[in-house]
Amino acid sequence: MRITMIGSGYVGLVSGACFADFGHDVTCVDLNEQKIAALNDGIIPIFEPGLEALVAENAKSGRLKFTTSLAPAVAEADVVFIGVGTPSRRGDGHADLSYVYAAAADIARAVKGFTVVVTKSTVPVGTGDEVERIIRDTNPSADVVVVSNPEFLREGAAIDDFKRPDRIVVGLEDERARGVMTEVYRPLYLNQAPLMFTGRRTAELIKYAGNAFLAMKITFINEISDLCERTGADVQDVARGIGLDGRIGSKFLNAGPGYGGSCFPKDTLALVKTGQDYDSPLRLVEATVEVNDRRKRAMGRKVIAAAGGNVRGKTIGILGLTFKPNTDDMRDAPSIAIIQTLQDAGATIRAYDPEGIEMSKSVMQNIEYAKDAYDVAAGSDVLVLVTEWNEFRSLDLARIKSTINEPIFVDLRNVYRRREVEAAGFVYHSVGRPVAHEHADKVAAAE
Repeated sequence: MRITMIGSGYVGLVSGACFADFGHDVTCVDLNEQKIAALNDGIIPIFEPGLEALVAENAKSGRLKFTTSLAPAVAEADVVFIGVGTPSRRGDGHADLSYVYAAAADIARAVKGFTVVVTKSTVPVGTGDEVERIIRDTNPSADVVVVSNPEFLREGAAIDDFKRPDRIVVGLEDERARGVMTEVYRPLYLNQAPLMFTGRRTAELIKYAGNAFLAMKITFINEISDLCERTGADVQDVARGIGLDGRIGSKFLNAGPGYGGSCFPKDTLALVKTGQDYDSPLRLVEATVEVNDRRKRAMGRKVIAAAGGNVRGKTIGILGLTFKPNTDDMRDAPSIAIIQTLQDAGATIRAYDPEGIEMSKSVMQNIEYAKDAYDVAAGSDVLVLVTEWNEFRSLDLARIKSTINEPIFVDLRNVYRRREVEAAGFVYHSVGRPVAHEHADKVAAAE
């Protein structure tokens, strides 16, 4: 099929490359001339494992093209996807739909013949109705069907998620779109990937409800981890104990410094605002947003406490800056609030991330960047593991001990075992796990 993808950011580029790999003829459109020029030169603007090779292979085959010329790409397409950004709107937290609506108007002016227009961007309930209205008002003669097809891609595993999805959700109000969308996803449908057809508004809400539920699950275990610290329980064992219940499941039960990234923060906030607009408040999601925001700075205070209550004039070494491993995405990363809390308290920050340093420079200031984890540790007074990149999982603790000023290790991802870190001569702090001697004292007292 002839597919045009409006927007060549994370969603548009990954989706476009994967559709091309299915054998479709895909054109990715973006108004940013520098981005399109870079893509045509094989330069990928984001870090996503496997994406560079996938784009190169399909561009070479001629199935994947990049352009700034929207009109001819839309005119030739059977299906046009809208994959532009929907960031949180300044001032009220609603999703900013200006890019979506501008794309809808541009599509209306360029479309020729029967075309399925698909909203791939994450958008609030009712956006498809407005996209359809804009197209009708702009071009009353357009023979267009508007569909919602939300994406469920995890950064760092997006290609696998696209090619082996848990489900494909298609929301439509016109049955003419059913056959077209089935053909678009035919390679996955033949492999028994669940293709779920719903109403358009239902599909839009599925995306937000899914992200909000996962965000609540993360926030729940983070609150439980605080209780574990105060009672001498171990949050990892608690998580395993409840995760083995099939009704709960083990995923998203890893205690840490809070969720971040491009999806959960803005989508939970947008869902809260939607609930308020429809006089149907979502109290659980509201609490999730509030608790998660507080937690990030609380992790900064945890580091200060580990340093003896005062970090003024001290150097804090930060391992990991991106909101999760295998991405360069710094949007709402917990490291930002943690570092700001430490800087507010007078600390000097020395940091390293395998992929996120350049992005970090655009959102944070006054950070000294190191060349690797050992360079971070050298001369630091506290070492803090913030993002669990694989290269941080088996550090040479003896080497770090030999160069760090004070052997204090704060593990905000519970990557290490307390016994091995303490055996290497460190004072070890983790999240939601008992301090060994305090736990032993409590046990003795109970006996």
